[in-house]
Amino acid sequence: MDDFRARRARRWWQTGRPIRSISRAEAFVADVGFALLSPAPGVALPSLYEAASEEPMPFSEMAWGPDAQRVWGWKDELPRKRLAWSGQLLCGGRASFLAPDLLADCYPRAGEPDDFGQAPLGEEARRIAETLLSSGPLPTAVLRQAVGLEGRRGGARFSAAVVELSRALVCTSFGTEQVGSGWPSVMLELTARAFDLGGGVPDEAARRLRVARRFLDTMLVASDRELASAFGWPPAAAHAALEELVDCGEAVLEAGAYRPARST
Repeated sequence: MDDFRARRARRWWQTGRPIRSISRAEAFVADVGFALLSPAPGVALPSLYEAASEEPMPFSEMAWGPDAQRVWGWKDELPRKRLAWSGQLLCGGRASFLAPDLLADCYPRAGEPDDFGQAPLGEEARRIAETLLSSGPLPTAVLRQAVGLEGRRGGARFSAAVVELSRALVCTSFGTEQVGSGWPSVMLELTARAFDLGGGVPDEAARRLRVARRFLDTMLVASDRELASAFGWPPAAAHAALEELVDCGEAVLEAGAYRPARST
């Protein structure tokens, strides 16, 4: 078990010199493929914060030091520079990153800016996407006003709609902009306009196979339930993708967990 933890720590860039530049942050996301912004209790996934700091994640913004502030800035700068997708995706909507190539495999539609019309979105999420389509990237403070979701109740509904859009990969954060006083406002943009997603009608089975292969390569050992939970897949789809990797000799199943065949 200690050896496995050490191997996973190395794979997740938690050993060696902490990340100190956005170019290294890009390299980290490109290598692992997917990552949380910060670690979460009970969730075993790579996180950018753990790769960039030797300190525990602070519980309060008031206690944030240079590492936390740097990583928080990368959350919006990586997608603005088109180096990584950023939004609320993994494990039910946690702040996450996807490498552009993995994003293309995870993206479930054709890759046109208006293809969110094919996604099963609620009314408010769809209104936000339509506003971004017509106006281009907007600060969340401006976007909330544009779609009529101001005030405390409107803010909660806006946040829920943005999570819905993120989990469907419809939008990504896209830098920040100062709007009034206080903290800069996060910009939102349509994923299909911010990133090259390959175009064409996606082959769902082939895409999921590639995602499962990448997931195992990063996780080293994982269950079909972990794969389904990470990306919000139906359990049967996660099981089928991992079993296909076993059938073609790329993975092995031992004691209910899958691992890349080369690791044995």
